[in-house]
Amino acid sequence: MTALRHLVHLLRGTWFRRLFAVRIGSQLTDGVFQVALASYVVFSPERAPGPSAIAGALAVVLLPFSVLGPFVGVLLDRWSRRQVLAWSNFVRVGLVAVLAVAVHAEVRGPALFALVLASLSVNRFLLAGLSASLPHVVGEEDLITANALTPTAGTLAFLTGLALGSGARIGWASLGADGDVGVLWTAAVLYGAAGCLALRIPRDLLGPDLDLARPAVREHVRHVAVGLVDGLRHLGERRPAAYGLTAIGAHRFFYGISTVSLILLYRNYFHGPGESDAAFNELSVAVLVSGVGFISAAVLTPVVTERISQRSWVLALLVGAAVTQLFPGALYTEPALLVSAFFLGVASQGIKIVVDTLVQTNVDDVFRGRVFSLYDVIFNVAFVAAAAVGALVLPDDGKSYVVLAAVAVGYLATAAWYAQVTRVRRPVTV
Repeated sequence: MTALRHLVHLLRGTWFRRLFAVRIGSQLTDGVFQVALASYVVFSPERAPGPSAIAGALAVVLLPFSVLGPFVGVLLDRWSRRQVLAWSNFVRVGLVAVLAVAVHAEVRGPALFALVLASLSVNRFLLAGLSASLPHVVGEEDLITANALTPTAGTLAFLTGLALGSGARIGWASLGADGDVGVLWTAAVLYGAAGCLALRIPRDLLGPDLDLARPAVREHVRHVAVGLVDGLRHLGERRPAAYGLTAIGAHRFFYGISTVSLILLYRNYFHGPGESDAAFNELSVAVLVSGVGFISAAVLTPVVTERISQRSWVLALLVGAAVTQLFPGALYTEPALLVSAFFLGVASQGIKIVVDTLVQTNVDDVFRGRVFSLYDVIFNVAFVAAAAVGALVLPDDGKSYVVLAAVAVGYLATAAWYAQVTRVRRPVTV
């Protein structure tokens, strides 16, 4: 079956289309929400953040996800995943509305970050739930195409949300209102709509697949450690999934260093302290170019993996990421960074599509929620660790040939390790 026929077959499925709509609606709204967040917190005109400030902001936003992740996994393996998708969006309606009131009151500091953390943390339920639900609406033969289409389309929806949020911010400001507050109210309404989309799916369709005698959710929350140990033990028995998660964790570390460097370059190298709007706009272009790379990976991955193995594709992407970091990345011009951003987008999404498929096809459904939550933990911890390292080794303007070379070597070392541990060992004949 060709990649195009896989796609046509997927889109004919009623329940797949409805699950797909939930992802699109939710992640589009995430993009709208992030516009207000970036404008109010990160790119305020009076601030020119250094690597330590960016690392701190990323830690505050992402590390709590690592604490929440294990609980998410246990609950996703006990609760109706349809209900999780619906209520994740409905809860965010209230949280974002409260945040809008706080921004209107010009709240800053710990209280503001607490509201931001609460709003973003709910997203762990949504994204892990979407991934764990996918095998319930897609046949195994279509999973590679589904994993190419759904997260990538979600990323495209997020980028579209960024554009819509920027337009809404300008529109609210032209009406004399606070643009950031207006964008937050817009996001609250859109989260409500996304929650309603989830209610179109039957309550029990998305799993989990458990018998009726399962213990109460409260009992399982009290035994999170036991559930995690079981999930890790199961993952240890499924080596392809475990190797894939290790590879993507390494990739996220090096990708995180590149991301911190990119923010610093646009904020402090290409622009001065008084040019925050220009820095934000041009960084947004780089994010959009990286998004085009994500979309390209969604098109390429199903086609390429029909001709070569998933293992070979991951290795090619890791080596390609290493090469494009050095050239044209080392030129440190804006066009060169756009080229590097595009290829990192291809590598990032291409690797993720393969690893998503490895987890879905090698992990039993009863453990899938916990493993995908661990996947989220790896994603966030690797990125925060990269930000912490970046704070130590990157200059304030983000330009460092030594760091760039180290990132490239890291990608190559990851490729060499993955090639070794996934090598098919043929039996010795005598």
